[in-house]
Amino acid sequence: MEVSQLALTAAKARVLGLDMVYKANSGHIGGSFSAMDAITTLYFHVMNIDPANPADPERDRFVLSKGHCTPALYPVLALRGFFPVDDLNMFRSIDGHMSGHAEMRHVKGVDMSTGSLGQGISTAVGMALAGKLDGKSYRVYTVLGDGELGEGQVWEAAMAAAKFKLSNLCAFVDVNGLQIDGRTADVMPTEPLDKKFEAFGWRVIKADGHDFNSLIAAYEEAKQDDGRPVVILGKTTKGKGVSFMEDNAGWHGKAPNAEQYEQARAELAAKVAEVEGK
Repeated sequence: MEVSQLALTAAKARVLGLDMVYKANSGHIGGSFSAMDAITTLYFHVMNIDPANPADPERDRFVLSKGHCTPALYPVLALRGFFPVDDLNMFRSIDGHMSGHAEMRHVKGVDMSTGSLGQGISTAVGMALAGKLDGKSYRVYTVLGDGELGEGQVWEAAMAAAKFKLSNLCAFVDVNGLQIDGRTADVMPTEPLDKKFEAFGWRVIKADGHDFNSLIAAYEEAKQDDGRPVVILGKTTKGKGVSFMEDNAGWHGKAPNAEQYEQARAELAAKVAEVEGK
């Protein structure tokens, strides 16, 4: 897909994500909007997938390790054709199947149920190892938050990935610098991430997480096999696309009120119109 179409798809997905969280009066919007462009690029440009056959054994796999960010994943899946967009109206509804965290049993296109931070990357390692052992050509992609890197399980998984030479594994770290309690630098400093991943035996690629040319180039570079797992460190902005949400830890996991919703939707709709006009 061309860059302009990727930008338009991501812009529309943000509108859908906002609508989901507002209607449910619950959800994690800040980290969803920071990861939206990276996830959109994966599903519409990078991964070998078929919405008509979501269980294809030869497909590429995706694990949302920051499993609370379904307001990014679910809209992208819907726009990609895995299920009707109207299904998003059931987000976090007791009568629906669109749970707040990624859920694989009832949501088509979700390869792994996630929520407990650190478990997603661990599962992705297992999927990639299975692919290696079975001689399969599929690749495994996973998205983590930078706050998630405070979990020890992440680094246990990182060591295993290097040990088993999982060059079919690509992790994208959504480096927005914020987590639920504030700045990652204050809560639990994890930088320098590049040197840490390199020390754990990973190949490191840096990207602008909101520039589609940068994202495409990073994902393409990640496919080069040198026997190591790959991590893309994507610099992003929490709450990207909504002025009062951007770089604000307070929007980690709350829903907007009516006035905030109207302003946010107007800003996101304006972005859709701007991209459509190009």
